[in-house]
Amino acid sequence: MAKTDQVFRNLHDEGPLVLANVTDAGSARIVEARGGRAVATSSAALAWSWGYRDGHQLPLELLEASVRAMARVLTVPLSVDIEGGYSDDPDEVARVVEAVVAAGAVGINLEDGHASPEILCRKIAAARRVAERHGVDLFINARTDVYLKALVPPEQRLSETLTRADFYSSAGADGLFAAGMIDAEDIGELCRSTRLPVNLLYRPELADIETLHTLGVKRLSAGSAIAEFLYGANAAVASAFMATGRLSTQDLSAYGYKDLNELMPPV
Repeated sequence: MAKTDQVFRNLHDEGPLVLANVTDAGSARIVEARGGRAVATSSAALAWSWGYRDGHQLPLELLEASVRAMARVLTVPLSVDIEGGYSDDPDEVARVVEAVVAAGAVGINLEDGHASPEILCRKIAAARRVAERHGVDLFINARTDVYLKALVPPEQRLSETLTRADFYSSAGADGLFAAGMIDAEDIGELCRSTRLPVNLLYRPELADIETLHTLGVKRLSAGSAIAEFLYGANAAVASAFMATGRLSTQDLSAYGYKDLNELMPPV
């Protein structure tokens, strides 16, 4: 039987790998039981599950505990979103990668955010060295926030993303996560122009899965969207029960990312 790291890598050779990003071991088990060929965390959902805000605030020991708990209940590959590695120091990022790989992850997301692409390149190289020491063919998915965080003017976003794709590929990345990209022409051009499998982040404005497949997309992530809905449902059901003593599933809606994130106390 192929190792889970190779299984995960091979899944990117097929049609879009659809990842219903999870919060904890229980939701990870549910996703596998419902047919998930791989499981991936949402950094925001995982942080919220511990009562922390998204954005490099979750302590490493809690991240590691979550990964170990998920790996224990899964038979499919597990990929972990480690944000920007919780540091701009490649040595500190290596500590994070060491922890999640030792805990059972065979894939990671690493993002550039507002930092320079060169910093993410150094992080990717550090992650690769850690994986090699562990004998794991770690799938490093480089997330660029050019679109998501409007890092450059709109007319420059595609060209900047293509430039960063080349940087990250040369640094050793295995995939490119173009978070926030929704325009079909841009998606098609990116898929044609990079050797890296392209990952997109769910947005209601995205084309349907068949169209994304035709455009060349290899991976689609829910991000924190599922967790936002579930926490919103939790709030509605709990509020109704506290008010009436009855369970009601009426009027369920998602929490907004900003509202949910700010609900968690700051560090």
